[in-house]
Amino acid sequence: MAAGELLPGQVLPPMRELAAELGVNPNTVAAAYRTLRERGVIETAGRRGSRVRPKPATTGREHIRVDVPDGVRDMSNGNPDPALLPSLAKAFAEAAEQADREPVLYGDAPMEPELARIARAELNADGVPDGPLAVASGSLDAIERVLAAHLKPGDSVALEDPGWGSLLDLVPALGLRTVPVGVDDEGPLPDDVRRALAAGARALIVTDRAQNPTGAAVSATRARALRSVLREHPETLLIEDDHGHGIVDLPLRPLAGEARTWAFVRSVAKGYGPDLRLGVLTGDAVTVDRVRGRQRLGPGWVSRITQRAVLRLWADGTLDSPAVAAAYRERRDLLIEALAERGVEAHGRSGLNVWIPVPDETGAVARLLHAGWAVAPGARFRMSAPPGIRVTVSTLTVEEAGPLADAIASAVGPAPVRSYV
Repeated sequence: MAAGELLPGQVLPPMRELAAELGVNPNTVAAAYRTLRERGVIETAGRRGSRVRPKPATTGREHIRVDVPDGVRDMSNGNPDPALLPSLAKAFAEAAEQADREPVLYGDAPMEPELARIARAELNADGVPDGPLAVASGSLDAIERVLAAHLKPGDSVALEDPGWGSLLDLVPALGLRTVPVGVDDEGPLPDDVRRALAAGARALIVTDRAQNPTGAAVSATRARALRSVLREHPETLLIEDDHGHGIVDLPLRPLAGEARTWAFVRSVAKGYGPDLRLGVLTGDAVTVDRVRGRQRLGPGWVSRITQRAVLRLWADGTLDSPAVAAAYRERRDLLIEALAERGVEAHGRSGLNVWIPVPDETGAVARLLHAGWAVAPGARFRMSAPPGIRVTVSTLTVEEAGPLADAIASAVGPAPVRSYV
């Protein structure tokens, strides 16, 4: 396989047949096949035998991007507005001064006690079930650790489609299978989730708010429907991602109360800045204990200096700023309304991005680039969902909304008949 002599999708010989050809015990071949399965190199489909996995270990969606030439306005990067991020200097200076007085040493607690107290109080206020806490290096790190704590290569994970490109890369990189679940403005579609879980998906990952790329946010009605589905499949590992905390003015509708095995992660990347690399994780006792145990054997802990700096910002109420959430909402609405006036369908209920269904992604991206606008191709975020483009509006100005909408309308034409689900 490494030499390319066996190609993706190619069927491998039956174990007994290969054992006879090689002159070895069939148990030896069975052990080799099992190792290859565990490493995500091959897959087995019952009587249909084993075959080389049809996809590489990682799909490299980050490489599906647009190179932005000089003079082109970049609306593709998914970043928050730097002008809306808080100043970190004072918070880190105070955290460093505390570290001089009270240095954190090997064997000390991995989580800042006051950060745990404030995080738990806010989670309680949002209806997230009680559970132990841990700190990870952002949402993706937490999700990876939770998946590794419960699943084995070959297991299936139900993922939003369209959904976060990094997550769509991570799951196959862990040797797991992806099962697409459609999304509309109110979150994952209950019937799609039901089908995925009934077909054997072991885990479901839901973005509660500011879904990337569509801006979906789980509504109260949708949350009730999804909880009903989860009650039908109590063995499901539920992972909820609330990376939109602090930049969204829609209430959280957590699902975790319906799952025995669950994790909920709240990161500060969008509200405080991506470089902080910090997310607070809670979940059932077994899940969090496994995550903490594996973390101890790797990085050990997330820097307590960083935790203390975040704590100062969090305690000051900086993360939950209505003005920041309002600014992002106004920018989304500016573009969505301008596109509606031009007959173009667009979605962006929350967060930093607007998702626009298009009949031809490649052509739309190329025409917009020629017109001076760089947007993200939907292929970075899709599995089986129809084509689309993602526009990051975090820095969009009032003066730019009309010209950008004109360029998009010219590039994509009227809205296609199908939406993005």
